Amino acid sequence: MSRRGVGIGAFANRTQTTQSWATHGANLRSTHTASLQTQLSVFQSLLHTFALEHSSTIKSNPTFRAEFARMCNTIGVDPLAARKEWPSRTGGGGSFWTQILGGDMNDFYFEVATRVVELCRETRSENGGLIGVEECRKRVGKGKAIGSGLEVSDDDILRAVRSLEPLGSGFSIVSVGSKKYIRSIPKELNTDQATVLEAIQVLGYVSVSMLRLNLKWEKARAQTVIDDLLADGLVWLDAQGPEKEYWSPQNLLDDSG
Repeated sequence: MSRRGVGIGAFANRTQTTQSWATHGANLRSTHTASLQTQLSVFQSLLHTFALEHSSTIKSNPTFRAEFARMCNTIGVDPLAARKEWPSRTGGGGSFWTQILGGDMNDFYFEVATRVVELCRETRSENGGLIGVEECRKRVGKGKAIGSGLEVSDDDILRAVRSLEPLGSGFSIVSVGSKKYIRSIPKELNTDQATVLEAIQVLGYVSVSMLRLNLKWEKARAQTVIDDLLADGLVWLDAQGPEKEYWSPQNLLDDSG
């Protein structure tokens, strides 16, 4: 009986100790969370002040603007997202850009996104709905000035495209090798297709025999991937040589400038 009493007492003590540690842990988590929220509020306040002081540079310098936007994202602030706690200068809610710079930057990204959509639709028959970000930036920047004559960077193009995603527009950013492309047709590239496009990026073109030799693919696999890319307009066929060669229209457009 005495042994059982000691055992029960020890069990009760362990239970009490466990509960005490659990309570202590919850208090620590609560304290840390409150501290982090306070630090985040301070960071956001400093970010707001910094943005107001350097608003002209943010507008005029695309590199500085890209770094500032990355800094915003690091602490959980999306410059293009509208939030209730970010009132615009004209009243009501607005994005972070609207709050600190008026509507100029919002209008800028809206116009960039509009031009990207128009360009993708115009060139879809040429490139199968896959256009390089660099080429897109060059072509979007031509003609009528955007906004107040602001220079457009690759980062601006990427942000404008990402701002379209909540609309279910089908526009997305895909990476092929070292390059980023805008995909304007809601269809994902599978692994084999991405591998072939990356090979074309390096070699200039591919053929079925090249894919079989370098990737150790069966003929049926190589031909199927090529046929799918050809059907989507992502590669062009050159049938003049002894073996059919497949070129990327996007690479040809990039090379021609």
